[in-house]
Amino acid sequence: MGKTIRLTMAQALVKFLEQQYVDVDGRESRFVQGIAGIFGHGNVVGLGQALEQYQSEMPFIQGKNEQEIAHVCVAYAKQMRRRAIYACTASIGPGSLNMVTAAGTASVNKIPVLLLPSDTYADRQPDPVLQQMEQDQDYSVTVNDAFKAVSRYWDRVQRPEQLMVAMLNAMRVLTDPARTGAVTVCLPQDVQGESYDYPEEFFARRVWHIERAIPSPAAIQRAVALIKNSKRPMIVSGGGTRYSDAGAAVEAFGTAFGVPVSETQAGKGEVAGAAPTYVGCAGICGTLSANLLAKKADLVLVVGTKLNDFVTNSKAGFSPDAKILSVNVSRMDAMKLDAECVVADAKLAMEALTDALKEAGYKAQWGNEIDEAKAAWEAERDRLKTLEGDGTAMNQTRVLMELNEMLKDDNIVSASGSLPSDLERVWNVSRPGAYHLEYGFSCMGYEVSGALGVKMAEPEHEVYAFVGDGGFLMGHSDLVTSIQEGTKINVLLFNNSGHQCIHNLERSQGMGTFGTEFRFREKSTGGLTGGYVPVNYSVLASAYGAKTFRVSTVEELRAAVAESKKSDVSTLIEIMVLPGTMTGGYENFWRVGTASVAEKESVREAYEKLNEVVKTLRKY
Repeated sequence: MGKTIRLTMAQALVKFLEQQYVDVDGRESRFVQGIAGIFGHGNVVGLGQALEQYQSEMPFIQGKNEQEIAHVCVAYAKQMRRRAIYACTASIGPGSLNMVTAAGTASVNKIPVLLLPSDTYADRQPDPVLQQMEQDQDYSVTVNDAFKAVSRYWDRVQRPEQLMVAMLNAMRVLTDPARTGAVTVCLPQDVQGESYDYPEEFFARRVWHIERAIPSPAAIQRAVALIKNSKRPMIVSGGGTRYSDAGAAVEAFGTAFGVPVSETQAGKGEVAGAAPTYVGCAGICGTLSANLLAKKADLVLVVGTKLNDFVTNSKAGFSPDAKILSVNVSRMDAMKLDAECVVADAKLAMEALTDALKEAGYKAQWGNEIDEAKAAWEAERDRLKTLEGDGTAMNQTRVLMELNEMLKDDNIVSASGSLPSDLERVWNVSRPGAYHLEYGFSCMGYEVSGALGVKMAEPEHEVYAFVGDGGFLMGHSDLVTSIQEGTKINVLLFNNSGHQCIHNLERSQGMGTFGTEFRFREKSTGGLTGGYVPVNYSVLASAYGAKTFRVSTVEELRAAVAESKKSDVSTLIEIMVLPGTMTGGYENFWRVGTASVAEKESVREAYEKLNEVVKTLRKY
């Protein structure tokens, strides 16, 4: 037995985290860059004491809302391509539960985040304590068990010596490309302060090798045979392309063989927009060019995507006869749509496929269709640039086209509402990493926090959060955190008086207008059918200390953006846009749960129309 060091469990946790490193392609870097969170009675004198003691080695960022500060950590890890993280802590009860949504956001998107929720007393002596929820059928259950459904790994450290096995398993999952997501390690508040003689080797520098999964020769042979038998293959490139740095390999494949390359929200920007066969994003939020070609493809090569309904058009986006070939580090994702699987790193797999197909002399047979589809989409983009407002507010799509010219070199962040759909369609990305969309969970309230996380990851770039007024009201406390930390972000708040994306959806399904716009309640009818609630968000942000602007014309928008770039503090530009002026769909379909029985004939008609399409879709 070697030497030991006596520490509290919390002190040991902090010392362990500061010694964790990752190796990617031979480059080592520190993995845990700091801890963010909010202190309460459940963690301030335990983990808080340890962080105070080791604050020079492990920085602490003070959040204002647990869900939002955890989203900062998620965004940071995403922007760092999963190679560095911030951990996040909260007190017991509601503080911990507030992080559950962020845990879901991380796990759905396969982004590593270490959550350290405080827990009730392991020795149970003072039970029930403040903020403890007792379960009379199972006293071992606490509110932190709620994290199990949204965590890739979950543990509870009920004795200080359990920390060692718990944290080694936590790091195992955090650094696993196929398994990563939220890792939750629950910390009973009494155990945080209990001491143990930890072996010194537990605190030695530890390097976790994030190794690329090598494709098997047999899998490559099967994939090559499938591609060689296809005349019109197409690529759909997802987040796995981003995290394996495979954008150049995917682009090279498309160029070499004349294969159209489309992307998902998570993959957008990894393939150069100027690439000869790049056709934009596919799916419900996709471009006209990508969706037209997707329906004609006889083989769809999906790279690093889990094929959710927004990518597949609820399984209506591809020909029923099209074969699916999937490259993914996750076997679960690789086998979706009954695909032929290459379970491997995206970069290595695409390079191996390119080499093998070059040797075979393969070429796709799309003819002029790729160029024609791209030209049709550029003509549509030109039309969108001309859309006008009504003098009091602007057309949202036109605003985005203008902003794309002003923010060419900047990072952008979005997550929910109609903005992700519009951005995926019309935004031209200047470089890999400049487009940061959380759309696996489409989590409202992520945007402002996400911008802070991105800025922490890449302080050399300006970052702009694109958020609607509905999303902003869901969460924006990290605008204050950004000012406190001196970490400047810019918020573009699109004020269209409600959840207009969902408003469009309910109208498309025959409902009319109900509960989606921010209108006053009328006493005469009892409904939310009065005038719009006039909120001035720029005044609110100004009270926080941000530099603010309120604009309703393109000229005012240009001037405000120019000023935001000069500012040394966080800014907010409130952009008045006309409700319902987002882009429409392009050859897309989305299955939603339309009522099969309703008093309104328009709803019944919408159900019948939707049901007829559903009958034709792939069943699995």
